[in-house]
Amino acid sequence: MNRTADSRIGEVSNLVELLRWRALQQPEQRMYAYLVDGEIEGAHLTYGALDRQARAIGALLQSYRARGERALLLYPAGLEFISGFFGCLYAGVIAVPLPPPNMAQPQRTVPRLRTIANDAQPMLVLTTSSILSKVEGLFAQAPELRTLHWLATDKVIGGAADEWQDPAVTGNTLALLQYTSGSTALPRGVMVSHENLIQNSAHISQAFEIAPDTVSVTWLPVFHDMGLTNGIVQPICGGGRQCILMPPQSFLQRPWRWLQAISRYKATISGGPNFAYEMCARKITPEQRHGLDLSSWKVAYNGAEPVRADTLKRFAAAFSSCGFRPNFFYPCYGLAEATLIVSGGLLKEEPVLCTTRVAALEHNGVAEASDAAQNARTLVGCGRAMADTKIVVAHPESMTACAPDEVGEIWVSSPSVTQGYWNRPQETERIFHAYLADTGEGPFLRTGDLGFLRDGELFITGRLKDLIIIGGRNLYPNDIEFTVEQSHAAVRPGCCVAFSVDVADDERLIVAAEVERRYQPEQHQLNGESRDHSHASNRNGRSPADLDAVVRTIRRAVAEEHDVRVHQVVLLKAGSIPKTPTGKVQRRVCEARFRDGTLEQYAKNK
Repeated sequence: MNRTADSRIGEVSNLVELLRWRALQQPEQRMYAYLVDGEIEGAHLTYGALDRQARAIGALLQSYRARGERALLLYPAGLEFISGFFGCLYAGVIAVPLPPPNMAQPQRTVPRLRTIANDAQPMLVLTTSSILSKVEGLFAQAPELRTLHWLATDKVIGGAADEWQDPAVTGNTLALLQYTSGSTALPRGVMVSHENLIQNSAHISQAFEIAPDTVSVTWLPVFHDMGLTNGIVQPICGGGRQCILMPPQSFLQRPWRWLQAISRYKATISGGPNFAYEMCARKITPEQRHGLDLSSWKVAYNGAEPVRADTLKRFAAAFSSCGFRPNFFYPCYGLAEATLIVSGGLLKEEPVLCTTRVAALEHNGVAEASDAAQNARTLVGCGRAMADTKIVVAHPESMTACAPDEVGEIWVSSPSVTQGYWNRPQETERIFHAYLADTGEGPFLRTGDLGFLRDGELFITGRLKDLIIIGGRNLYPNDIEFTVEQSHAAVRPGCCVAFSVDVADDERLIVAAEVERRYQPEQHQLNGESRDHSHASNRNGRSPADLDAVVRTIRRAVAEEHDVRVHQVVLLKAGSIPKTPTGKVQRRVCEARFRDGTLEQYAKNK
């Protein structure tokens, strides 16, 4: 990070002041470029252009006397979101970034939109002309949204920028409500201030060693904390960093596009959740790898979900011929309640691994596995605490500090810890103001994540609310799900859920897994018209899987790997596992649907 940017961050208190300064000092500096389909370069934004658009939109919002009000941001992938977001900041309006509703499948997106709108109580909705032309269909699904002021910001005339007035925001002014994914509970609006964003961006700049010539590539959704804070806000704070954006769908459709953009723009920083690296390792062909040059990639950050050692190994092996090196990996840990990043590794060093006996983890302990034959689990370290950040591991029940090599709840103290949850004072007090009962130290943010510290390195083991306890043993659902995904080719990666239900006063393990489309049986087979799977074939010419055999394979794999019996296996149609807008499986929702019988299943085996 250059001295000018670093000193400027230390002087400013809010993002309005910082962007205004950037626009005066470097008006023609190109900051954001957008790849329309993940390949073809479209529009771009400079500091000067972004400042003009933000002032024009800010002036429009000021005409509504909207300071302190909330505005839903419903934008497709593209640069319009960036202008709308900073337009809110320029008016003192609290931005609420959300994915735009999918009117082709309203049942998937509208309920979450209604839940958040009822919680945030917005005054306005900022969007594009294209989306605005289709809102009548949305009103049929959510009539309460009709009363809001809907504004198409792509039609705001730049000359209106002259009417803008400085809102005189401070570091404590709320910049946005970052709604949580809803993977373990209803979405909650995290109150993120200007100071939170500036502090966390400074942490990222220091950790990633941001320089004036840094180039980043991101396909992450801008309504997600990683996509917004690191992809959109941090470049403004870092100064000089050019960010190449691409639609999330373009990556999901063809993962090669992500790596091709890194190669094309000689990007130094890019990353995403673990599943992104897994998709690349599995789906990018040798022919597509030919011609990729990933040698410029110095920070391949991996966070937002469990980082898997096997994935890192497969990815590094697959792309070593492209110049990728294992020390490019940057496992990290963070959450919306702490703005974003909490811990991260050291550049130029390979990830830290810890192989521990599973039997120890099942009883909240860590015991190094010395024998390869032992039932062991290799964990990937998520680095050390960022500057001015303290991490402690505590017993969630007694609220006392854990001993070294003891698994507990991760607690965080940092300037990046946000102000709490919108309109949830009791929950804010419980989660954001925790104190250690044995020392009185605090306040800490209770993350709800489980893990341990070893020589200062943070290791994540799972989510407290998702933990499965059977026979006095702690079973981590993500471990069981990984075993299931690896057990049979018919199981879709990233589309499996493990949870427990009470049966006759005893906890029993349930596994729900989607079947790959190319292995799905035809409808007449499901109706019992044909049971001879060996002679039938699906539309893709691939013989459908013998569902009974898939169930048996899953049962055997889980029993051998985790020494636990699966009470029931439920095989599902592709797309049936409930997920958050950012792709996290919703175990609680899946469990509820299992209980009420609404999971769209192929087979249920007791």
